Amino acid sequence: MFYYVNGTVAETGPNLAVIDCGGVGYACATTNYTLSQLKKGERAKLYTYLYVREDIFELYGFSSQAELNSFKMLIGVSGVGPKAALAVLSSTSPQNLALSIVTGDEKALTAAPGIGKKIAQRIILELKDKLAKDQSSFSAQSGGAIPVVLPGDKGGEAAAALAVLGYGSQEIGLALKGIDMDALPLEEIIRQALKKMVR
Repeated sequence: MFYYVNGTVAETGPNLAVIDCGGVGYACATTNYTLSQLKKGERAKLYTYLYVREDIFELYGFSSQAELNSFKMLIGVSGVGPKAALAVLSSTSPQNLALSIVTGDEKALTAAPGIGKKIAQRIILELKDKLAKDQSSFSAQSGGAIPVVLPGDKGGEAAAALAVLGYGSQEIGLALKGIDMDALPLEEIIRQALKKMVR
């Protein structure tokens, strides 16, 4: 329903940003990272997700598409609601989240308040399964543009992590082009690719 809100930052609070758009204040639940990008009285654009249940009507806002994609991906996991997804994204960046899922790093997820070992395992299991399905469909569509991830294959792991964030095989291929896979650590490869995609 709302793709983004673009206006002046009227108020901020714990996990909350109010964006004034033409005299209407949109209260957006958000992450620590997005809050760190906002300054009261300055203009801001937040990509939004409207969460609707029987008696709940909440707007969530994020400073980047990658963060929004990560949020949507997390609430798609059974047992993970919007509050848990915000907790995860407040304790880690989208690229580190993708990295945790690809490498099966539970500790990075349990660092978020309220996220126990079982939920962390479920997030990794369900999103790895989704990634495996996505990879096979990407391979069918693009003649194997996204490689099957082999241990130590930084290009494959970076591509898989970007796929977890919701990017398509063509975008990933272009973003990874020209990045020095041998010299850079995996996290930096993902960060540089994300920067290219945001431009």
